[in-house]
Amino acid sequence: MAAKQNQENLPVVLVYRRPQFNLPHRNRLSRHFILLDPADSQEPTSSFLSTYAQSVRALLCVGYSTITSETLSLLPSLELIVACSAGVDHIDLQECHRRGIAITNASVAFAEDVADLAVGLLIDVLRKISGADRFVRGGLWPVMGDYPLGSKLGGKRVGIVGFGSIGSEVAKRLVAFGCSIAYNSRRRKPSVPFPYHANVRGLAADSDILILCCALTEETHHMINEGVMTSLGKEGVIINVGRGSLIDEKELVQFLVQGKIGGAGLDVFENEPDVPKELFSLDNVVLSPHRAVFTPESLEALIDLTSANLKAFFSNKPLKSLVEIEL
Repeated sequence: MAAKQNQENLPVVLVYRRPQFNLPHRNRLSRHFILLDPADSQEPTSSFLSTYAQSVRALLCVGYSTITSETLSLLPSLELIVACSAGVDHIDLQECHRRGIAITNASVAFAEDVADLAVGLLIDVLRKISGADRFVRGGLWPVMGDYPLGSKLGGKRVGIVGFGSIGSEVAKRLVAFGCSIAYNSRRRKPSVPFPYHANVRGLAADSDILILCCALTEETHHMINEGVMTSLGKEGVIINVGRGSLIDEKELVQFLVQGKIGGAGLDVFENEPDVPKELFSLDNVVLSPHRAVFTPESLEALIDLTSANLKAFFSNKPLKSLVEIEL
């Protein structure tokens, strides 16, 4: 009886997810919150929300499940969205801003693992690791002789686009390799000891490598365009662990096919899971299926951060990873 009463006193959290998105470590969250999950119900989501969610104050958004203004209209009491993703472009930020709904994200939990993959992609592109692997496995070494030389990472000028928790972890790793760092973000960060560029084209002109770590917004959509790639130059390399639509993908494909830039390491694409087939045959391009954040350690950190944000909200304490909404 006591356990049932304790359960009834727990705060209610709405889980919002596509059926194919699982909520990791659900049992851990269930110890502290009552989880309402429409994906577990036979009712349509809209009916479920109308029936059960009128008084819900907190919503847990799993994966990249789209939250529109229409969805938000079914949640008149909503005050908080806890996103289980680094990016929040799948959420109607304008409506959240209008209604004063706070948003937290998971970039702090994912930062180290995403940074590791960004550096891994970069090393792979520069040293031609994946291409050399195919060369050996294909039996070409005895036939064709030595594989083409790769390029050293140390000493490269790296421009980081987006200097939040992920960008700062990327910089930390690349400084250790002997790279020089510059960055672009929405504004200059006084605590960051690296040169700041107010626009990406200027950053590209002063860099050998661009690493994209920023959020996707209307302002950043296709920010890596023909002009930026031209400024980066024929030896330049682009690494994208942000969102696919940060890059004008059609232009990127043409630049790579025509040899107008040196290479790319891509974990994200514009129309996932569809990837431009022209990239498949290019040995200077390394492809990854949007898995930068997925390690057992990052999922553990995600649950810790998610739980901490929800506990802070229901205790009227400061949120752990509040997203600044700028429109």
